[in-house]
Amino acid sequence: MGIPLLHVDAFTATPFSGNPAAICLLDKRSEDAAWMQRVAAEMNLSETAFVMPRGDGELDLRWFTPTVEVDLCGHATLASAHALWETGRLADGASARFHTRSGLLVAERGEHGGLSIELDFPAQRVEPSDVDPAALGAPGAVTVADNGHWLIVEVADEAAVRETAPDFGRLGSVIDRGWIVTAGAAPTRDADFVSRCFAPRYGIDEDPVTGSAHCALAPFWADRFGRDALVGHQLSTRGGRVSVRVRRDRVTLGGSAVTILRGDLLV
Repeated sequence: MGIPLLHVDAFTATPFSGNPAAICLLDKRSEDAAWMQRVAAEMNLSETAFVMPRGDGELDLRWFTPTVEVDLCGHATLASAHALWETGRLADGASARFHTRSGLLVAERGEHGGLSIELDFPAQRVEPSDVDPAALGAPGAVTVADNGHWLIVEVADEAAVRETAPDFGRLGSVIDRGWIVTAGAAPTRDADFVSRCFAPRYGIDEDPVTGSAHCALAPFWADRFGRDALVGHQLSTRGGRVSVRVRRDRVTLGGSAVTILRGDLLV
């Protein structure tokens, strides 16, 4: 028997869209980060997640890009919870409680706003930044803000987000952050704000749909709109939709997921 491995598209209900993640369901705790990194490099997706039982009914969760382990990942957390419910490792009504490098993260199954999974994540508020955003190639940057994890560059409108053309060679050397370009959504779009996310320093030029970025985008746009519940749309080629709700120092991220492939890791 091999190790169960699922390929899940997160923050979408449509196959081959959203953000793909590989989910590796281990039957015991493992500290072998080097092995996990090799698996993640082999999967070559923006994130590979490793779910491990703790012995107390809760779970350990670690996330790896093809090149590094990361502190927080939304789409692979959502995909991990989806995989646990789909394979029967968690009962339908049970919460997924993940111990991670960012503390305890909880996923609940439900149908809030037409979305199937909600994640309880830390809010990451931003402060004004004087970093030069030129390497991002974003037309007409309006404001630049930083939260220690992401650099957020606000532009005038959705068209400017689409037209953003990063210099990835420079982008990864300017600052040790991921980059977000964002704007209010066009009036014709069923969303409040749009974004794109780039993390070449972590082996990901453009991430399709980024849950952790919405931990910063949620309070950023909640302050501008004057309300706590919003919907974001990430304008990558694959595209994806994230509902957000700000609750003081926490953010609820909502989205769907669909399994593309199930198999066994034999090595």
